[in-house]
Amino acid sequence: MPSKSTTATKSAGASKSSASSTATATARRSAPKRGKGPSANVRQAAELLKQVSDPTRLQVLMLLTEKERNVSELCTDLGSTSQPAVSHHLALLRHGRLIEPRRTGKHNYYYLTDAGRELAQVVDAIV
Repeated sequence: MPSKSTTATKSAGASKSSASSTATATARRSAPKRGKGPSANVRQAAELLKQVSDPTRLQVLMLLTEKERNVSELCTDLGSTSQPAVSHHLALLRHGRLIEPRRTGKHNYYYLTDAGRELAQVVDAIV
């Protein structure tokens, strides 16, 4: 059986060790992160690029640089893309504020917003 002083020394050592690891864990959690992360402009640019990350959406964007088009015209220009698929792509571009609809009779004609025009210019310069 260990002596009382040995037991007390082991307990004190264990307490120091657990206190030390608790302090280290607390310091890790409360330490500031390195770097601030992406700026608001970078996050906004990333979101815009996500909107045109699909080749069909990018093609729709580039077609709309020429003139306004409705879904039927876009389906014809895109070839084998179905009307529901084109409508889905248009909804995503609209959600990203790259295009807007203009209602005329039964048809919506889509055109580029300022952000859509700027993005199309960047894409045109790359391609």
